[in-house]
Amino acid sequence: MSALSQAAAEIATARKDILRIATAGSVDDGKSTLIGRLLFDSKAVFEDQYAAIERASRGDYVDLALLTDGLRAEREQGITIDVAYRYFTTPRRTFILADTPGHVQYTRNMVTGASTADLAIVLVDARKGMVEQSRRHAFLASLLRVPHLVVAVNKMDLVDWSESVYEGIREEFTAFATKLEVPDVTVVPISALQGDNVVTRSANMPWYEGTSLLHHLEHVHVASDRNLVDTRFPVQYVIRPQVLGPDSAAFHDYRGYAGRVSGGVLRPGDEVQVLPSGLTTTIAGIDGPDGPVEAAFPPMSVTVRLTDDLDVSRGDLICRPQNAPQVTQDLDAMVCWMSDQPLQARQRLAVKHTTRSVRAMVKDVQYRLDVNTLHRDLEAGSLGLNDIGRVTLRTTQPLFVDDYHRNRATGRFILIDESTNATVGAGMLTPAR
Repeated sequence: MSALSQAAAEIATARKDILRIATAGSVDDGKSTLIGRLLFDSKAVFEDQYAAIERASRGDYVDLALLTDGLRAEREQGITIDVAYRYFTTPRRTFILADTPGHVQYTRNMVTGASTADLAIVLVDARKGMVEQSRRHAFLASLLRVPHLVVAVNKMDLVDWSESVYEGIREEFTAFATKLEVPDVTVVPISALQGDNVVTRSANMPWYEGTSLLHHLEHVHVASDRNLVDTRFPVQYVIRPQVLGPDSAAFHDYRGYAGRVSGGVLRPGDEVQVLPSGLTTTIAGIDGPDGPVEAAFPPMSVTVRLTDDLDVSRGDLICRPQNAPQVTQDLDAMVCWMSDQPLQARQRLAVKHTTRSVRAMVKDVQYRLDVNTLHRDLEAGSLGLNDIGRVTLRTTQPLFVDDYHRNRATGRFILIDESTNATVGAGMLTPAR
């Protein structure tokens, strides 16, 4: 580990680094129950909450899935429909859990929940093994460049804690993962209902030599996943407070540019370039919530002060002169379509990329991707609800972009219907061919 990565890791640990997790898997594999078990066993559930779900539960066990399935339709059907976010903390880390739906028709919800995740948990029912949705969600996690994937083989209590069943699923999933671009895959046998191997090691599976799920979540290293090489700072807001002078005339005593660091490291004295103007200057100082900081790196939100008074506004991007993103009006991306109305060529949409908003036209739908077989349908001229395909767009103004595999923040965008202001698609920029 480099000195810079080590420093980032130490700061993250001191601040109780946040790990964003998305759960995935087929219907009834136990995603909501697993999250409920994590919340309950980590003491993140209040007594009155537990009493309420205890009264609402049916059968011999407390239905911990009720902690996350908040919609009435979810409780009635016993399924997850919308993305449910839950938060809990341990002495080592803070966690943000996104419980995503398993149904095919809610693929867009799964994409939404996993788009910002550091780690994805794909649940597999030990009785059923790998099913279509297991492969679908593993592929979506790899498409969204989620760097860490955990396969939780659930319901081991229903297969008599069988090592051979676990090994069969582990080998099958590992073979499938070789076709995907997932750098880190871990397989853990669990019983979410009874709590085996979720927070503490299970005595029912002595053959398993790995750690519990929570132990892995607490210790998985995510600091090195962030791009600390390509400096990217999209400007979100210009801070210029009004201050009265001695003669009561208003003047600006402070000029800073607020935003979140999307890549690289910023330090006072660094030479930087502002896009789209292309003008260069140096960083005079960096201010955080608690005062000046010596360095800023992802995902810190800071205010950058520049030595020269340049024309910088929302949507501009600060980078290094020798390492600038691509400036282009032509976007080639994998798009997940989220609207009932199909995406077609010549369609006009709004594009929001980092803090910059522009208008665009769809030039071409190159192909639709079958996420189950990874087959490319070159004859598809449109994308329907929950479809994923490769699309080219032309924007009215240049955007400052990177490939999605290089930087998830500057390599993604959303598509907006200008008539309804609804988000209708999410795009991930692909490498130039």
